[in-house]
Amino acid sequence: MTELTLVQAVNRGLHEAMRQDPEVLVLGEDVGVNGGVFRATEGLYKEFGADRVIDTPLSETGIIGAAIGMALYGLKPIAEIQFLDFIYPAFDQIVSELAKFRYRSGGQYPCHVVVRAPYGGGVKGGLYHSQSTEAYFAHTAGLKVAIPSTPADAKGLLLTAVHDPDPVIFLEPKRIYRAVTGEVPDGDHRVPFGQARLVREGNDVTLFAYGAMVGPAAEAAEALAAEGISAEVLDLRTLVPLDERAILASVEKTGRAVIVHEAARTCGFGAELSAVLAEKAFYSLRAPVARVTGYDTPFPYALEQAYLPNGETIAHAARTTVRAG
Repeated sequence: MTELTLVQAVNRGLHEAMRQDPEVLVLGEDVGVNGGVFRATEGLYKEFGADRVIDTPLSETGIIGAAIGMALYGLKPIAEIQFLDFIYPAFDQIVSELAKFRYRSGGQYPCHVVVRAPYGGGVKGGLYHSQSTEAYFAHTAGLKVAIPSTPADAKGLLLTAVHDPDPVIFLEPKRIYRAVTGEVPDGDHRVPFGQARLVREGNDVTLFAYGAMVGPAAEAAEALAAEGISAEVLDLRTLVPLDERAILASVEKTGRAVIVHEAARTCGFGAELSAVLAEKAFYSLRAPVARVTGYDTPFPYALEQAYLPNGETIAHAARTTVRAG
């Protein structure tokens, strides 16, 4: 075990994956000599060289297009997009090509690509560096979506992504890149997809969160405990595949649900999670499902903290839900 920040854990995961398999390579803007804008790829160029750590032109379409071509010839590229906000020029490549190759070829071409991107607010990035658009990719058949909230999960989910036959969108909450630390297993540590993490047990209400919102959800649960409200906190870890079994079991126990994400409210992933609960846990619910989310506006700069959910807004939603039934 080693104590690491989340971004250090990503870096360890990349090193481990590239040492395990010579077919794994990294490509993206400034990932080589510079070590990436957040230093997530620091040291890779020195150890593995320019053939496996490739500094690309400033072209997201080119990065993803090249990664797809590499994968079709048997390589395992990890493509970095500097910010999730910059991914849209490559959106067509991802949803029209990357997500569909395995299906259209009858499994002959799995198109094994991991797309890494820092996402979310909390770093004063303004409207072009703070978006949380994970729902776009969760909506696209053929893609898996993983979002860690701890250093151990950052490494473990990343290594699972690298070895998964399907393309994976791996989103890293940059707000907590260096704000959280934790023990990370050494070596080939993998966290299975589709298994939520129980952060805190509770009996009165379940708080569902992922990425950087797991911390505020845990803070809310702590505050609620002082008021006599027992809140369970479940970290989804992966949106696709989704751990429906853990989600339903938790709500069957608590009878109430509060869903937290920093993405905009309309058609955010919380809407899908609400639908799952309405369809499969309706008779367990004692109160309407509540959502604590970002707003349906561009991400603000000066009002960033007002936009983002926090422990207080999450706790308020939970209290209201508990009192409702």
